[in-house]
Amino acid sequence: MNLEFIGFTIEVLGKVMVAFTAVMVHHRVWKEREINAKTFKTMKREQIIGIIGISFIIIGYALQAPYKF
Repeated sequence: MNLEFIGFTIEVLGKVMVAFTAVMVHHRVWKEREINAKTFKTMKREQIIGIIGISFIIIGYALQAPYKF
């Protein structure tokens, strides 16, 4: 495997993680119709997953950039 493929894969995983996190937060608020301590705890975990996803997007870009330019 080359770095371009690894970078692309990491970037795609990051995008999926960020999108999934956003969908889950909106679904949870819609389903529970209130924000309590349990919801805040879950949203904090999903926020961490979103931050990891954003990191994956940045790492994926950094690995792909040398091959694109």
